Amino acid sequence: MHDSIPTVTLRNGVEVPSIGLGTWKMGENRSRASEEIDSLRLGLDLGMTLVDTAEMYGDGGAEKVVGKALEDRRDDVFLVSKVYPWNASFDKTIAACDQSLSRLGTDRLDLYLLHWRGDYPLAETVAAFEELKRQGKIGAWGVSNFDTDDMEELWRVPDGDKCAANQVLYNLARRGIEYDLLPWCQQRGVAVMAYSPIDQGRILKNPDLIHLAKTYQATPAQVALAFLLERDGVIVIPKSANLRRVRENRDTVDLDISDEDWAILDTAFPPPDRKKPLEMI
Repeated sequence: MHDSIPTVTLRNGVEVPSIGLGTWKMGENRSRASEEIDSLRLGLDLGMTLVDTAEMYGDGGAEKVVGKALEDRRDDVFLVSKVYPWNASFDKTIAACDQSLSRLGTDRLDLYLLHWRGDYPLAETVAAFEELKRQGKIGAWGVSNFDTDDMEELWRVPDGDKCAANQVLYNLARRGIEYDLLPWCQQRGVAVMAYSPIDQGRILKNPDLIHLAKTYQATPAQVALAFLLERDGVIVIPKSANLRRVRENRDTVDLDISDEDWAILDTAFPPPDRKKPLEMI
């Protein structure tokens, strides 16, 4: 019997699963589309009903893959996509959203993010997001790759405090946000979406992580995901087109790691003791 997937409540009151499905690097090879669709549909079957994508991924290809996976189950899914910073003017944001909706085969996004900061004023992008909300094309909006000073600037523009989420690089090896950005978001009810939660596989060879995983009859990736699931207000979006790994990701929720063992990981992957620039991939 599996534990239920914990949830994170967004600022608009919507509850979403704290572990979802990433799609970065999907849609880049047509020969893998069927495998990618199957992995997404399995993830949905297992309750990981938040799907994260972007117009950047596969130059729109990932959105098309997601659209295929959601053809008969759109209402069961919390769907997230992102707009390029060079499309983030008022008019271009509206147009980019329409194009994403077309590729996804839907009439709405549940969350729409600015992928990273560009040259357009934040106030203009926020105004476009708010217009998309009024039109019913998005349920909420947020940002990605915003550091604390970016978030503070966002809070100062009209309607900037309606930001629902900030998607950033966060994993055991990239804990810099714990110094200031994560607490800042937690205090204001801004969900933090952790991308690359296993650091593109780099952390999985760490001997302390491997040893701890064996203790719990788990994989190193599961322990790395469990670390993030311990954090309040954090949503984890691992990506996999491998059905076995999708199941393993879901099973992460069942892990119950002791405080003593988390302390071992703190030694192996020390938390920050000073402000660090926000890392990006």
